[in-house]
Amino acid sequence: MKYFRLRIISFPVVLVALSGSVFLEAGRGYPQGLARPGSAIPAVKAAPASPFIAAAKRNASLRYDLNWVFGGKPQRGWYLYIRLINRLLDTDRDAGSEGFARHVAHWQEKQGLTASGVLDEETLFKMIAEWQGRRLKDRTPAQPEQLLTAPISDFYDPTREEALRQVERQTYAAYKQLIRVALKEKSLGLAHGAGKGELAATEKYLKIISSFRSREYQEKLRRESPGSGSAGLAVNSPHFTGRALDIYVGGDPVDTKDSNRAVQVQTPVYRWLVRNADRFGFVPYCYEPWHWEYVGR
Repeated sequence: MKYFRLRIISFPVVLVALSGSVFLEAGRGYPQGLARPGSAIPAVKAAPASPFIAAAKRNASLRYDLNWVFGGKPQRGWYLYIRLINRLLDTDRDAGSEGFARHVAHWQEKQGLTASGVLDEETLFKMIAEWQGRRLKDRTPAQPEQLLTAPISDFYDPTREEALRQVERQTYAAYKQLIRVALKEKSLGLAHGAGKGELAATEKYLKIISSFRSREYQEKLRRESPGSGSAGLAVNSPHFTGRALDIYVGGDPVDTKDSNRAVQVQTPVYRWLVRNADRFGFVPYCYEPWHWEYVGR
């Protein structure tokens, strides 16, 4: 009986020992899916490379190095137009990023271009054509009854003569609405005037530099700036309509040097105009950051 009892007692012990052996064998610390020593190591598939890596590198170079011509003037790179480009592509991605290249490719595809993601000369001119296509088509000179004389407080130059402060009526109403909204944007830091929705007399940003111009006055400006070219003072200027406004956005008010335009396109007010001016019926002239035309809403 003693022997029998010993066998009965020892049997569970053997089972425990065997189960423990199996447990230890199964739990030696090898995570599921990891090959044990001596076994074949499963191949790990590499993630597919982004098709836009090369395009991103190319864009990082072209934004400063692309040689092209606009209005008879040689241009280098498209960095001066990056705010307008981002608005067109509906992205804030850096121009040298893969995300930016993806947006370029998507836009190219919609335009019937090769969707390479590279913002090359063909793509840039397609963008410029779209911007230019939104501008005023009818440049018939405004009639006297279509114009009003805006107060001097709306102008950048506090000594500007009355004859040069005329604006087409609907354009002026839209401009004043734009100013009222801009004044509410705290990030712009605009100084408020005494009147509601008015810029302070000391505030320069968003003040009107130039509005309606007669043909005679435009010709006078062309004689004074013979090197302006067609990208500058146009023979058939939209200012004849009274619906084009040069607005102060920073730097030298209307200097077309690249160094000056580079300053202007980085100011908060310019960036705000690019994002918001169309709400009030204004579209840009891409070459001049200060030039905006009222086309209606």
